[in-house]
Amino acid sequence: MEYKRRQYGSLTIGSILILVAILASVRLAGEDLAGSTFLTVPIVALALIGLLFMSLTVSVEAAYVRLSFGVGLVRRKIPMERIESVIPVRNSWWYGLGIRLTPHGWMWNIQGLDAVELTYADGGRFRIGTADPEGLSAAINDLLPPP
Repeated sequence: MEYKRRQYGSLTIGSILILVAILASVRLAGEDLAGSTFLTVPIVALALIGLLFMSLTVSVEAAYVRLSFGVGLVRRKIPMERIESVIPVRNSWWYGLGIRLTPHGWMWNIQGLDAVELTYADGGRFRIGTADPEGLSAAINDLLPPP
């Protein structure tokens, strides 16, 4: 069973678009604040952050669980042999979005509170935010060796 899902971060995308629109309107209004690059640099930086973190793609393959944010420059590959178990979980709202260290180990999340928690053979844990926690955990569990 091959599993691949991409989830878009509407809160991230919306926030960046609003900030870029505000900065661009100030720039276009003709305000010369220390030269033309004063507002251009933050606009370009926000656009790059948007490209890097606009989505989270999760794919489950025979040997790996692959994660990548946005255009794929920020990515992670987790070997199946390292995973001992996986269960659907619900994150607290204060864990936030993005790449975070939580009380349950590292977490990659783009939107929402639903996730799966991987427990590693060495006892470590890792959470993956997903809109499909049951499907993702089933896809990983299907490829894990029986206990």
